[in-house]
Amino acid sequence: MSEVQSQVARQPMYINGEWSESGGEWIPVYDPSTEQEIAQVPDAGFAEVDRAVEAARHAFDEGGWPQTTAQDRGRILFRIAERIRAEASDLAALESRNSGKPIVEAEYDVADAATCFEYYGGLATKITGAVNPVPDNALSLSLKEPVGVAGQIIPWNYPLLMAAWKLAPALAAGCTCVLKPAEQTPLTILKVASWLSELGVPAGVVNVVTGYGETAGASIVSHHAVDKIAFTGSAAVGKTIMRAAADSLKRVTLELGGKSPNIFFADADFEAAIDGALFGVFINQGEVCSAGSRILVERPIYQKFVEAMREKARTILVGNPAERSTKMGPLVSREQYDRVRSYQELGKSEAKLAIGGGRVPGLDRGYYVEPTIFYDVDNSARIAREEIFGPVATVIPFTDEKDALRIANDTPFGLAAAVWSRDIYRALRMVKAIRAGIVWVNHMQPTYVEAPWGGYKQSGFGRELGIHGVDEYLETKQVHINLNEQPIGWY
Repeated sequence: MSEVQSQVARQPMYINGEWSESGGEWIPVYDPSTEQEIAQVPDAGFAEVDRAVEAARHAFDEGGWPQTTAQDRGRILFRIAERIRAEASDLAALESRNSGKPIVEAEYDVADAATCFEYYGGLATKITGAVNPVPDNALSLSLKEPVGVAGQIIPWNYPLLMAAWKLAPALAAGCTCVLKPAEQTPLTILKVASWLSELGVPAGVVNVVTGYGETAGASIVSHHAVDKIAFTGSAAVGKTIMRAAADSLKRVTLELGGKSPNIFFADADFEAAIDGALFGVFINQGEVCSAGSRILVERPIYQKFVEAMREKARTILVGNPAERSTKMGPLVSREQYDRVRSYQELGKSEAKLAIGGGRVPGLDRGYYVEPTIFYDVDNSARIAREEIFGPVATVIPFTDEKDALRIANDTPFGLAAAVWSRDIYRALRMVKAIRAGIVWVNHMQPTYVEAPWGGYKQSGFGRELGIHGVDEYLETKQVHINLNEQPIGWY
């Protein structure tokens, strides 16, 4: 090991309330703005995952976590939220450095993570069953109970926020968790894990294992003692998880990729529309599952729209994510940089280039790419059909409402969409006809913990956030109580 490597901090995993190192290799963690190694985390295999699952299983079956009162579970979630807010500045700086997202966006993400824990802290005491009106002389009840041990695998684009989306509803429901962060961005959730014991989370209730998807992630999915899998990531990996989980018929929720249409009619507020188009695809460097990367524009405003997008995109400041003026930071990793660069080159052969299309000039270190806009794109082009997960926009003209709807739905994905029009009747017709789990009207990307999140088609199934998010961690049990004092009398 070189002297530089020996000076890099090693961050163990969190298993059964203790820090744990694996017996294998260590995974380097990088600052994507400098390409420098900033930490190392364990490369967990089945043995380490097995220990984490065993700890979660014990906490659920014998440790009494499901029997903890809803009030106490809620109080713990409130304490986690309070601590996140108290440490928000340090968490945002760490998130920005590890993921490359601009510091201002990282601050919003940390605040949203705290809000998520607060919401489910309040919801913990609002989980109710039902009395079923059965015809016999009996009482029929529906009870809600935690599903058990939840295996949770989160992506690298919103590290702390996605961890909150998974952990908070699971803990509110009474589940125990084995969470695997992305190997590229594990640092903020490991920081939060360091507080859990002092905040009242019993040993084994939350376990954080680090490692690659092919090893640690696959071990979680295939483990016989895991009852449910919650995954956010690509459609390809989601399909692999479904196949692996089928052996034990695990409960599975998947929030997968998207190729979301952002649809602009000629009567839309033009300036707001241009902002919505750029924000929808370039926020977080385009590393967003719901990115409005297919920009559909009605022909009467098409040329003007493309030109306005080009001119405003020139003002997007790409640079050091620690600077508050930065609007776009680097992509998260060398792998993602190479992927996006390949699509930038592909797009030059499939459509016309309005702006961008390469690496940011003058930024020789870090995984920086230019905000890129292609226009006159056919919806059959690869850049219009495949999820790029980077700052690459495809602008597609349409003739009328019917044509816009045809193009919008002509995709294997169905996570999100947006419609921009002053005609509320047309907007609502589009809302009803678009096949997507989330549809915004005259806005792009607002996300609230109180409202459900999830997709249609190959964008996955199940819902996160809101009451729907906690429902995914609950089983329903029917209880029948005979109120007839007479024997059943069938013999």
